[in-house]
Amino acid sequence: MQLYGYQLKKVIKVKATAYDSCEICCGKTDGITKTGTKAKTDHTIAVDPKVIPLGSKVYIAELGKIYTAEDTGGKIIGNRIDIFMDTHEQAKQFGIRELTAYILLENKENSMDTDFRL
Repeated sequence: MQLYGYQLKKVIKVKATAYDSCEICCGKTDGITKTGTKAKTDHTIAVDPKVIPLGSKVYIAELGKIYTAEDTGGKIIGNRIDIFMDTHEQAKQFGIRELTAYILLENKENSMDTDFRL
């Protein structure tokens, strides 16, 4: 797979879980992330900002999607991520998975020389 417009910063193995904007998962229901955005399915992940800086684009190979690190969580420490889902049931069904996270840098010059292939 070719990812246009991005450079690879680093690759890490992560333990992934999922969450939604319910009281059980977040202790609140407004869906507002640490960065002040509204959490969105297929877009938002919670991270440990010491490992993955907030605002980073992260490609999850096993899911085939690019997410944005917009949130944090009390149990999201080290190489852990939490993927935002629409419902609590979807989050529970996701379970716990070992995934590969490609931390990306946006290619400002948009040069084909810095795009990469997985």
